[in-house]
Amino acid sequence: MAQNRPQRVVVGITGASGAVYAARLVQLLVAADVQTHLVVSPLGQRLLQDELGMEGVDLAALAGFEPEQAAPDNLIYHHFKDVGATIASGSFQHDGMIICPCSSNTLGSIASGSAQNLIHRAAHVTLKERRKLVLVHREMPLSLIDIRNMQTVTEAGGILAPANPGFYMLPKTIEDIADFVVGRCLDLVGVDHDLDIRWSGRIAKRLRDTTTA
Repeated sequence: MAQNRPQRVVVGITGASGAVYAARLVQLLVAADVQTHLVVSPLGQRLLQDELGMEGVDLAALAGFEPEQAAPDNLIYHHFKDVGATIASGSFQHDGMIICPCSSNTLGSIASGSAQNLIHRAAHVTLKERRKLVLVHREMPLSLIDIRNMQTVTEAGGILAPANPGFYMLPKTIEDIADFVVGRCLDLVGVDHDLDIRWSGRIAKRLRDTTTA
């Protein structure tokens, strides 16, 4: 991270199931005092409504704030059609972009170099500037088209981080499962967090005790 600017992360939300991951990601970035630049596709907005009951893009709610609170200053929203936004330029320095969740349509657009909206454009800029681009793809099973698109993005420098939670932490809630995926994403872009997702001897012992009980 440059010494003369805050830590910055760009977040895209698209129309694959997994709104809980998106909301938790934004919440933790804001709490870590990271300047968070958010773009939500139209199907991403529908996702937030269908899975979180959110009307429109409610920045305060995404940040985990109470209804009467204003949106945090470090959460900046960009309209998906605004391809002239700051994050569409390579001169805008940031520490990584995370698309969470990432639909197969978005994956395909990035792989093909087709910039239909600001999320695609920002992703292409992230790749060309050799910054970290993390795609939290959430589809199964995968078609050969998806697999080839993943290969193309990976060869271009992107990171495919499918929403595949580990269960060695013995999660008890949906939030525990979401934290595992989101914590790994934060690791990939260098954002500190205190989520309990690390493998350790303590975890191994807990698993042994559970399986032998």
